[in-house]
Amino acid sequence: MNPLKTFRLVAVAEAVTWALLLTGMAFKYTDVTDVGVRVFGMVHGVVFIAYCLVTVLVSVDQRWSRSRSLLTLLAAVPPFFTVLADRSAERADVLGSSWRLTHEAPASVLDRPVAWLLRNPVRGALAGLVAVAALTGVALLVGPPAG
Repeated sequence: MNPLKTFRLVAVAEAVTWALLLTGMAFKYTDVTDVGVRVFGMVHGVVFIAYCLVTVLVSVDQRWSRSRSLLTLLAAVPPFFTVLADRSAERADVLGSSWRLTHEAPASVLDRPVAWLLRNPVRGALAGLVAVAALTGVALLVGPPAG
């Protein structure tokens, strides 16, 4: 998958899990059931972490500015803003149809690990899964958001 498809996949998935979590919250706070929050809260948390990691990967590979990278990461906080971030990035033409670091030499400290991940796709995907699992574990240890 190229940067555009990869980023779009996680941006839309993050928005969908927001919708599921908000639906679960509606059921919880109308005293129907809290199972939706328990299930979709976890799913949303995992996808939120994946969105953040993919955003960093894409932003390094596509040479996004620091401000675009930060705003795109912050788009994960309000519901559905990841879709807006995806549209904004596509309009600005900062989501390429190929990964730069699969064929260019790494030029910075951040380029090196991203280039390795992209040039070793199976190991890169496994590293991504391990990172998502580890960060999810940390989040579970810290505990759920207040409220």
